[in-house]
Amino acid sequence: MNQTLRNFQRYLFTGFLVLGPVAVTVWLLWKSFSFLDGILASAMNLLVRRGLGITILGDRPIPGLGLITLVILLTVTGAITRRAFGKWMVVQGQLLLKRIPLVNRIYKTMDQISQAIFSGKREVFKHAVLVEFPRTGIYSIGVITSESSGKIQEYLPEECITIFVPTTPNPTTGFLLFVPRKQVIPLQIPVEDALKLILSGGALGALDEKSLPDGDQ
Repeated sequence: MNQTLRNFQRYLFTGFLVLGPVAVTVWLLWKSFSFLDGILASAMNLLVRRGLGITILGDRPIPGLGLITLVILLTVTGAITRRAFGKWMVVQGQLLLKRIPLVNRIYKTMDQISQAIFSGKREVFKHAVLVEFPRTGIYSIGVITSESSGKIQEYLPEECITIFVPTTPNPTTGFLLFVPRKQVIPLQIPVEDALKLILSGGALGALDEKSLPDGDQ
């Protein structure tokens, strides 16, 4: 009986190790698809049903229609922008947005975020580190996003750096921290490996001796 129970536990654990990553991957892909598809889904399904008179699924939305439209829209916009007239239109549109109160602040912020994430000018996630979070004595893995705290530094008692601490198992959400530089423990591992460790909830194993900062070995 005990052997049967042990075999069941082993099989269950092995099945979890095999299907767990698959399930998480499928879930993240589905969430991403649903989010992107939902951006233009309502408008495009209304156009298809009422404008073109196509009722493939009745009143139900057509899966993927919004995503396909978004991809086409982005591709056409990119193609137009790369031409001289398109570049001129983009510049004029940006100048117009920058002149509108409140809108100019929102646009500037979103433009900076887009440049930081999608451009190849600089690395957004610079280094993997350890910080004491959410309280003293408990350590969390984070990534340095900026070596300074910008204008926030004026309100801080000492020099701090900006750190993003991702959550498990979804590293796309997390906490923004301003941590004193002397309290940050650098890790000698790639950011990708740190994110894998976070995504797996630590199941990929503890950091080896080479990953630990000097003095902790």
